[in-house]
Amino acid sequence: MLKLYGHPFSSYTWKALIPFYANDLPFEFLNIGENDPAHAKTVQSASPLGKFPVLFDGDRILFEATTIIEYLALHHLPNAGLIPHDPDAAIETRKMDRVFDNYVMNVMQESVNAYLRDASNPDQSILQEVRAKLERSYRWINDWLAEYEQPSQVTLIECAAAPSLFYADWVHPIPEDLARLRNWRAHLLAIPAVARCIDEARPYRSGFPLSAPDRD
Repeated sequence: MLKLYGHPFSSYTWKALIPFYANDLPFEFLNIGENDPAHAKTVQSASPLGKFPVLFDGDRILFEATTIIEYLALHHLPNAGLIPHDPDAAIETRKMDRVFDNYVMNVMQESVNAYLRDASNPDQSILQEVRAKLERSYRWINDWLAEYEQPSQVTLIECAAAPSLFYADWVHPIPEDLARLRNWRAHLLAIPAVARCIDEARPYRSGFPLSAPDRD
């Protein structure tokens, strides 16, 4: 049985969970919470900085959400379409995975970190920079969507895009004039596997440092 360690409110945990849910792949989820010290200890020993998600497949240990999805595509879901078989299409998919992780998800996290450091007085220069970076990324992705042919199945792109756009829109709402991106975010959140992640994360929304909006 595959074992995935993570937390239901974690964006990168969502990313790893989506292919399991989308393809009904059996696995055991082990929550990293205050009442699960053994789970946290396992994660701490699994990777250089002890971050989750972490996947155990027998004696094999995988960390980093993208790596976990690549592993599932190769060993457990070879026909699910997570990574295109065409090499050029696979390169494009991996490129967009990096776009959503590095230019949306990780940028959004800078704002969260500012609030975690000082919730009452977060560094306004960081918040301003985050908004500017997200705005630039949003506009680039909105243009990219004009050429993106949405697949019938969940790919690495959807796995990366759904959690990053979900939380980034909380930090800096997608502007009204970016209709393609706003509609695509709504489409992503309606995918059953993503909707399941959203529902499982609802009990933890009060812990969002910027205060979770009353939507989604």
